[in-house]
Amino acid sequence: MQSEFLNQALSLVGAACILIGYVGHQLEWIRSDGIFYNVINAVGAGILAWVALHPFKIGFVILEFAWVFVSLYALWRGRTRHS
Repeated sequence: MQSEFLNQALSLVGAACILIGYVGHQLEWIRSDGIFYNVINAVGAGILAWVALHPFKIGFVILEFAWVFVSLYALWRGRTRHS
C-alpha cells in the first residue's frame, strides 16, 4: 500500500512539472527554448518514466523516456548555441 501511495505521489509531481512547462509556454510565461522549460520537462518526464517502470508499462515507458531525451537534447543544443 505504501509503495502505491509513493507511485501516486511521484506521478502527481511528474505531471505537475510537465504541466507547469506546458501551461507556462502556452500562456507565454515561459520560453520553450529556455533552460527552465527544458529542465522542468526533463525532470517531470524522468519521474513519470520511473513510475512507468514499476510496474512496467511499455507505451508509457517509451513516451516518457523519449520526452526525457528530447528535453535533454534541447538543453544540450541550447548550451552549445550560447557557448
